[in-house]
Amino acid sequence: MLEEQEEHAIVDALMARARTAQQEYVAGADQTRFDNAALAVGWALMQPERNESLSKMAVAETGLGKVADKIIKNHRKTLGLLRDIQNIQTHGILEDNPETGLIKIARPVGVVGAVVPSTNPAATPTNNIINALKCGNAIILAPSPKGAGVCAELLRHIHAEFQKLGLPEDLVQMLPIPPSKIKSQRLMESVDLLIVTGSQDNVRRAYRSGTPAIGVGAGNVAVIVDETADLTAAAEKIMASKTFDYATSCSSENAVVVLDEVHDDFLSALDKVGGRLLNAADAAKLKAALFQDGHLNRHMIAREAKQVLEVAGIDLPNAEGCEFLVLPAEGIGADYPESGEKLSVVLSLYRARDFAHAQEVTAKILNHQGAGHSIGIHTNHPSRATELGLSMPICRVIVNQAHCFATGGAFNNGMPFSLSMGCGSWGGNSIDDNLHYKHFMNITKIVREIPAREPTVESIFSDYWQKAGK
Repeated sequence: MLEEQEEHAIVDALMARARTAQQEYVAGADQTRFDNAALAVGWALMQPERNESLSKMAVAETGLGKVADKIIKNHRKTLGLLRDIQNIQTHGILEDNPETGLIKIARPVGVVGAVVPSTNPAATPTNNIINALKCGNAIILAPSPKGAGVCAELLRHIHAEFQKLGLPEDLVQMLPIPPSKIKSQRLMESVDLLIVTGSQDNVRRAYRSGTPAIGVGAGNVAVIVDETADLTAAAEKIMASKTFDYATSCSSENAVVVLDEVHDDFLSALDKVGGRLLNAADAAKLKAALFQDGHLNRHMIAREAKQVLEVAGIDLPNAEGCEFLVLPAEGIGADYPESGEKLSVVLSLYRARDFAHAQEVTAKILNHQGAGHSIGIHTNHPSRATELGLSMPICRVIVNQAHCFATGGAFNNGMPFSLSMGCGSWGGNSIDDNLHYKHFMNITKIVREIPAREPTVESIFSDYWQKAGK
């Protein structure tokens, strides 16, 4: 009980400092102040030497991912977000519409709490901090135990940039190391808004905290390759996405559903880009090693293919040039763990008789895990993507793109740059969009009287009465 009181006091002190800093930040503020604060945070991570150092530290501390890819992710995700918000107004009067009589005013939320994962210990907190500051808020981070040191180093760089602008350091804080569930729970209960990326356990805790919370659902991306697809391009894009940062992304492909008509040719295309199909014996070894007592083997997640093979005890005859492993799937559901998220360079393979069957298989995968998140399709039949969007329990259909690059925003598509993807009601989330700045502010409405616009009953019901009668 004494320990709990002490940990609560630590968080309460952080909150008091954050509230003071936030009030100082917004007092006499203008859009330029908010924009410069966001830019300061972006440069704290994007400055090349700092980016490289933090990326190396992230891999060393968490054991997850690839340094070169983290450098790219930190740079592109931050640059893309800053592009998205560059000319966006988040301060003062946003709209004054005489026709509706409404004036809309941007208002800060206050103090944001952000629970961030070990998979992206620099990129995700940076994204959250930029969005929070852009809208006039302070923010306190609750990092994963793995990656807390990276988060602390990131904040050191942010505070150094703040000094150049005369901004209070307490605008951006984190729970002290070591993190604990007691401190994170207190934070969840104390802040004005919660942003939670990472484990579904954290998301559920956030929803139960009594604080308005935005959580994101689990990823388990399935991608359809149909008979009209450019198989070479599809294989190259799947390889690039599947192996990027060794599959730490929730948007990395976990399953591919291939139509029978192109199955053999597509496997040949995958093999050319480093995707090795496992035989039955090696597939059994991989499953036994990767899936243990309902958990993923920590020595295999977010590691290169060579280590995955070594841990599984597989001597692959064509291991030279192997980038990822293709695991023939035996089924879908709790008894078939290969149908779920793997966080590794392992891609499950399903066959489909035709496109209708591919939809059935994909829907079963999503209903097992990953509902609401996203699916992909490689096709030259444009209407099929729309068909998926009309029928599948998902918020995004990614067409002919490397999935992990496209889902969270890319320079060649229209999605907002983000590392947190809302999954709508299908995924148990309150948002169906990529998390972005609009989720970090309130809008006050000034409501003025206008000439009445009351319709007649006849103007509303006339068409209905013609069909159904009165």
